[in-house]
Amino acid sequence: MSKNNDEQFKNVISHAKEYGFVFPSSEIYDGLSAVYDYGQLGTELKNNIKTYWWKAMVQLNDNIVGIDSAIFMHPKIWKASGHVDGFNDPMIDNKDSKKRYRADQLIEDKIARFEKDGKTEKAKTLQSELDSALEADDLPRLKTLIEEYEIVCPISGTRNWTEVRQFNLMFSTQMGAMADGSDEVYLRPETAQGIFVNFLNVQKSGRMKIPFGIAQIGKAFRNEVIARQFIMRMREFEQMEMQFFVRPGTELEWYEKWKALRLKWHLALKPEASKYRYHDHVKLAHYANAAVDIEYEFPFGFKEVEGIHSRTDFDLSQHQKFSGKKMQYFDNEINQSYVPFVIETSIGLDRMFLTALCNAYEEQDLSTEDKQDSRRVLHLHPALAPIKAAILPLTKKDGLPEKAHEIVNALRLDFNIQYDEKDSIGKRYRRQDAIGTPLCITIDHQSLEDDTVTIRHRDSMEQERVAIAQLPQMVQAIAGWKGLLQELL
Repeated sequence: MSKNNDEQFKNVISHAKEYGFVFPSSEIYDGLSAVYDYGQLGTELKNNIKTYWWKAMVQLNDNIVGIDSAIFMHPKIWKASGHVDGFNDPMIDNKDSKKRYRADQLIEDKIARFEKDGKTEKAKTLQSELDSALEADDLPRLKTLIEEYEIVCPISGTRNWTEVRQFNLMFSTQMGAMADGSDEVYLRPETAQGIFVNFLNVQKSGRMKIPFGIAQIGKAFRNEVIARQFIMRMREFEQMEMQFFVRPGTELEWYEKWKALRLKWHLALKPEASKYRYHDHVKLAHYANAAVDIEYEFPFGFKEVEGIHSRTDFDLSQHQKFSGKKMQYFDNEINQSYVPFVIETSIGLDRMFLTALCNAYEEQDLSTEDKQDSRRVLHLHPALAPIKAAILPLTKKDGLPEKAHEIVNALRLDFNIQYDEKDSIGKRYRRQDAIGTPLCITIDHQSLEDDTVTIRHRDSMEQERVAIAQLPQMVQAIAGWKGLLQELL
């Protein structure tokens, strides 16, 4: 990460805390590594991202429905899915700093530095060697690459490494009144299995016909050793996943469709399109016959935000085998029973949250010959903005606050509105810019005479005079869901 990018990322993290988006968890007790709390504005932004995903998946598709499965599941499920035996990361320790790292991520960071420095051929060569080592599960080769490319510990600056070994990521606990004799269960490391074990329940109760999908938003837990890159990698996180069940033989066609649809969902938010790219998996998971990541260019390089995987019939077949219950679907169109194949779209909500922040954050220099001026602004898509409009009386007297509260009451049933009367109007504009509010509505003395207000637009800072009666339609047109969702049709 270059110095400028490093500084930019630090500014995003600082901004997130200062304005109530994200706080370190248990901060008054010196925090808890790789765990974060969402503040008042962060919760609103997070909920808006979830709403956008849910509407795009469930509301806009006749053949996709949603569920909410339990976090605790029968322990055999994780045996069937392969998590008990194979949910591991290659870890390496630095003997001087006593810090533990994922070996593949140390190498990926080196590749990113080569790319930033314009050493494209070195980056390609190292990437190829990393892919080969991962595909062969060659742990000694990973250590050799770390040594050959003189990768140092970010803390100690030394290359005093241990051997690379596998580390299981699942949290386990006991279910029962007493620890002795209690059953060991796991906090789910992904939400997908809750969908698979409910496949027939949903299909039969909803009279669903293949192809159809099941969507879910929920918490997952992984015992990540490495706390890094803010909320990019956490021990407790949220996933937005959809499993799409298809007829065997059609899965790669549906895979290509969902690959395009999911990138379209991201680009509808109007980010800088060049910051997104596809990254095809070289080493496929044991259950997949095709896989791709949608990556976003964070200040620390391109990282996965969403994955699209063709999971074949592995999951349903495994649950059929381990449970002894048939997981087959009878297809009336071909008069045949089969275990469906699955296309998965899986997006990390916390990563999407960080993507939105990094993409939206800007420090603008507004200085002129006459004065020095600047602002920090979040260019969030209006539909995602935590606050849709701020109501700002020009002064605290002369009936302006009362008029402003009338407008608040007229809008708050449909939109999240914020009222602010403290400080100068300029400072209040800057506060709203910093939290991404797309519209500021200023009530002045003219408002008492003709029922008009001044609307200030966040991105352009342009102002216009509009009638109070037009405000609901105007806020809806700018910050409502309809315009954004139409981009997906």
